[in-house]
Amino acid sequence: MNKRPHREELAAGECLCSHCPAKCCKYFALPIDTPTTWVDFEYIQWFLLHDRAAVFTEKGDWYLLVYTRCKHLREDNLCAIYDQRPQVCRDYSTVDCEYEDDWVYDQYFETSEQVAEYAEAVLGPRDGHGMRSPKPPAAGNGKLPAGSDRCPADRGADSAVPYLAAGHLRRVDP
Repeated sequence: MNKRPHREELAAGECLCSHCPAKCCKYFALPIDTPTTWVDFEYIQWFLLHDRAAVFTEKGDWYLLVYTRCKHLREDNLCAIYDQRPQVCRDYSTVDCEYEDDWVYDQYFETSEQVAEYAEAVLGPRDGHGMRSPKPPAAGNGKLPAGSDRCPADRGADSAVPYLAAGHLRRVDP
């Protein structure tokens, strides 16, 4: 398997695209409004119920990402309609492209559940019903379960069991 050359290793006039897996021709990303309400987040969840869709943020801006191959991309990863390609393709430059495979998004969502969890973290629980389990009661109240004279963690062990009671570690003998 041939390793792709780094962009600075290319000869003068050599096309970077000749060595690339054509990432830019296998998806498109559209800017979307920054969500600020539960309804906004529901639309984003709806996007992610569809195959090959994702949402990401970059520098505070939100984008819908759709993974889909351009129908004019040839098997050699070059454009079959290069001379007649759309203006958006003509305007695209290899100067800042993803050739090096080191692209990282600020945030990346692949499932509607991820968006719901993020929305709850940002907006708070919806209608008082959060996704997370209720907060457990504070530890260390010093009380054993009703009808018990030993630590519930002691499952019949023969030795003494440490027990946290009233914020202090104490020994409970079986």
